[in-house]
Amino acid sequence: MNHRTAFKQGMTDGIPIALGYMAVSFTFGIMAKDAGLTAFQAVLLSLTNLTSAGQFAGLGIIVASSSYLEMAFTQLVINLRYCLMSCALSQKLDLKAPFFHRFFIAYGNTDEIFGICSCREGKLDPFYCYGAISVASPGWAFGTFLGVLSGSILPARILSALGVALYGMFIAVIIPPAKTDKIIRGIVLASMAVSFVFTIIPVLNQISSGFRIILLTLLIAGTAALLFPIKSEEDIENT
Repeated sequence: MNHRTAFKQGMTDGIPIALGYMAVSFTFGIMAKDAGLTAFQAVLLSLTNLTSAGQFAGLGIIVASSSYLEMAFTQLVINLRYCLMSCALSQKLDLKAPFFHRFFIAYGNTDEIFGICSCREGKLDPFYCYGAISVASPGWAFGTFLGVLSGSILPARILSALGVALYGMFIAVIIPPAKTDKIIRGIVLASMAVSFVFTIIPVLNQISSGFRIILLTLLIAGTAALLFPIKSEEDIENT
């Protein structure tokens, strides 16, 4: 597969993500307008920070007029999981891939982009990521723009329904590989079970959502990597 074909495939796979992003960022646009941000400020925020949790949390800090230090620390905690995702995704890139590919992929490495990229068989073509990002990122920004302009018109029930769209889209990303790979299916079920345990146990449920994601990622992904390591091409050839 050449770079052009990979880019087109990435765009195709990125369309559902962009539609889901538009629904969720629409809600963010409404909140940004209520917080006093202009359409330009809200869209610029969405273009430069592709993180739903980070943006919503950051908006609350802006409204509270908190310090830059608190903003930086909050964003570090909430978005630290992207470092883990990037480390995992970098293993799928060719070792000879130039550094700038890793740099630009890191910009758009959201949960959903990571999901479709990590499920690609064999080595990951950076242009596949670019194709998905080129559709998903504008979708997030455009949804924010629409939210700022017309979000206040919609009733509260519709806004609440739009907030669930991102979770449904992420489920759609992980279900197909879970159906075909029993290891992935087991990891998904284990993740759900452990996450539920962290929610109901009194001490564990006091951990912030950002740290909880990091801990669960390290615990489950580390265990899976230890028990079910992915064989490299050299190992496959030697076996």
